[in-house]
Amino acid sequence: MNDDDLPTVLPTLLPRLWRFALRLTQNQHDAEDLVQRACVRALERRSQLQPGTSTLSWLFSIVHSTWMNELRARSIRNRGSMDWQDEEIESFADPSARNPELDLLHRQVIDAVEALPEAQRVVMVLVAIEGLSYREAADVLDVPIGTIMSRLSRARLTIGQRFSVQAPGAGRKGESL
Repeated sequence: MNDDDLPTVLPTLLPRLWRFALRLTQNQHDAEDLVQRACVRALERRSQLQPGTSTLSWLFSIVHSTWMNELRARSIRNRGSMDWQDEEIESFADPSARNPELDLLHRQVIDAVEALPEAQRVVMVLVAIEGLSYREAADVLDVPIGTIMSRLSRARLTIGQRFSVQAPGAGRKGESL
């Protein structure tokens, strides 16, 4: 085989390269990335494929050397992280420190949800917090999807009204000026 045949032969060898990469990396995503990088490298350096050399063996060696390079790079990245000194840590703001204003807002939202009628509260929890689709929530509660949509709409309106801020001097609906 000559180096011009590699683009034609490479697709037939991909399953074997992927299995080998999967054994090396023990992770599907890493194996896919590894095979892709190795194929690009092989195609870029196909002139280095010596006549009489097994194409599969040559590709396996590229996969292996690419993986070894990745492991070295990961090791260097891990070693490159800063070692903290205790006195340095105290000079930085604590990102996990509690924010009283944010805590108050969270508490107000939780209180607003808890104040909803039971039917609206359950729908709000299932859809907005648990992430269920309207159909899934309807199946859980054994009600029509329209009921879910209606309850969720009313719950959102109730919570929105609780947090709405009227402009100074703005009258409510039905009030005379």
